[in-house]
Amino acid sequence: MERKGYFVIIFLFLFVISLHGSNKRDIYNAYINNSMPAWKVIVDQLQNKKEKSNDQVLELINYQYGYIGWCLGTNRKDEASDYLKLAEASLKFLELQKFNLAKVNGYKSAFYGFHIGLNIFSAPFIGPKSVASAKLAISLDPNDFFGYIQAGNVQFHAPPLFGGSKQEALTNYLKAKVLMEKDTITMRDDWNYLSLLSSIAENYKAINDNAHAKLVYEEILKIEPDFKWVRDELYPKLLKNLKQ
Repeated sequence: MERKGYFVIIFLFLFVISLHGSNKRDIYNAYINNSMPAWKVIVDQLQNKKEKSNDQVLELINYQYGYIGWCLGTNRKDEASDYLKLAEASLKFLELQKFNLAKVNGYKSAFYGFHIGLNIFSAPFIGPKSVASAKLAISLDPNDFFGYIQAGNVQFHAPPLFGGSKQEALTNYLKAKVLMEKDTITMRDDWNYLSLLSSIAENYKAINDNAHAKLVYEEILKIEPDFKWVRDELYPKLLKNLKQ
């Protein structure tokens, strides 16, 4: 009987892991194929799941984070605002649980940035909070890539007048890349890794280093040849500019 119970526990554990892996792969596929309706379905399913572990809540927040960013980039501000409220409620729950506070503060930094995207006039008041949250995330766990991504995002998007620096952004992005690449298993089929590489390429373009941007785009396409955004839009556009 004890042996049977042991195998039941192992089966349930593997089942939960497989579900997590399935969500991760499905989100990855949605990302490379620019299929945001499929992404939204996964987010909504996880949101509506009544019983979630802290790890599952953090997973949900990551997918919401990606979806909100896409909504803002495509001028779906009302939808971005709705999902941001849900994500912030989940983040508050994890903060009260004192669960992975480095990641929590990383997402806080990102969400402050989203609020600025919803209302640019709030930037002078919210911007410093985003900076502080990114710094706190890094101080709580210097080996967590996510805090460096957010520090990079803050520096990349902030005007120089308010402390923005494309060069400092690049330094933070590259630090995040090194940290992510230390865990080759976790970064496999991870949309966050391709997103980071894309940010690095865009940062190189912003400082007029198109040669390095080209190398990064080629690195991305070597990892994932089917990444539509890079394959069909960003890389061809860069090649065209290099020829001119």
